[in-house]
Amino acid sequence: MENETTRQRKKAEVKAAIAAERRELADLFDTLRTDQWNEQSLCAGWRVREVAAHMTMGFRLSLPATLGELAKARGNLHRMTDRVARRDAAAHSTTALAAFLRDNAHHPWTPPVGGLAAALGHDVVHGLDITVALGLDRRIPENRLRILLDNIRPSTLKFFGADLDGVRLCAEDLDWSYGSGAPVFGAAQDLLLLAYGRRPPEGKLRGAPGNRFTQPAKKA
Repeated sequence: MENETTRQRKKAEVKAAIAAERRELADLFDTLRTDQWNEQSLCAGWRVREVAAHMTMGFRLSLPATLGELAKARGNLHRMTDRVARRDAAAHSTTALAAFLRDNAHHPWTPPVGGLAAALGHDVVHGLDITVALGLDRRIPENRLRILLDNIRPSTLKFFGADLDGVRLCAEDLDWSYGSGAPVFGAAQDLLLLAYGRRPPEGKLRGAPGNRFTQPAKKA
């Protein structure tokens, strides 16, 4: 069993990874053009600006306010987050959305389940929702990826609606794989998207089942 010192060290490492990810994404957001903010992300129905607004919701809404929004949505979490993301994307400037992320780099918010690793996953995957959709070649540092990849469980797949039955995810840039069956090859961060229920663009994955998980190429 891990001793308390080891647990505290790992906790500190995840906290540092979260803070670094938020600051780096905030810096990237500051470079986006207006048209990029209005591009569709990998999150169905959300532009880049809705994703950015959603990423900062936990910093800006108190628990009572969050519960109030959930009540308005009749207890439907997805309906609530969609409504708040659209409202806040319209209410705040893109400069403010980036600043919310940067100013809250060390905010202790975590999702209802999953703790600090889930908070890191929230930031990393939503960041990929934006950068992959925009065709930006941002590479997630290996230490952050490993924290998330090592925490993939059947419960993770179920929560995000990821159907990986009959396939084995095989990273080409890290010594990592998950599942069993026909291999799907790709960069570790693209495979992470699959585990979080996303569909990367065509060309990101290799292997016979790969087309099952990718989006068709955009028409010119």
